[in-house]
Amino acid sequence: VQLQASGGGLVQTGGSLRLSCAASGRTFTYYALAWFRQAPGKEREFVSAINWTGGRTFYADSVKGRFTISRDNAKDTMALQMNSLKPEDTAVYYCAVARSPYGRNWPPRSDEFGSWGQGTQVTVSS
Repeated sequence: VQLQASGGGLVQTGGSLRLSCAASGRTFTYYALAWFRQAPGKEREFVSAINWTGGRTFYADSVKGRFTISRDNAKDTMALQMNSLKPEDTAVYYCAVARSPYGRNWPPRSDEFGSWGQGTQVTVSS
């Protein structure tokens, strides 16, 4: 499966952005999905995840209460609504799909995800 993230841009502190992730090649209906981000000079951070039904979600403490992950299995898409953005949210955001379908562990580990798509740059100005 190939993933393509989009929706990034430049926004002021306190603003909002909505990222989208679309799949091609095969469906990711039965797979958990996730968002990661990587800022310059920093390690990749596991930001959020959603299980295959959309009924379970995970958020890193750094974004909890500000970001909302969602998915539309009928369209093979995923979204990340980002509100109250901070300069520390500046990074390239990537979407990823779980290596195995369904998944029993929740929250998942970050290493359970692969098939990285092309990222989208999010820049939050102070």
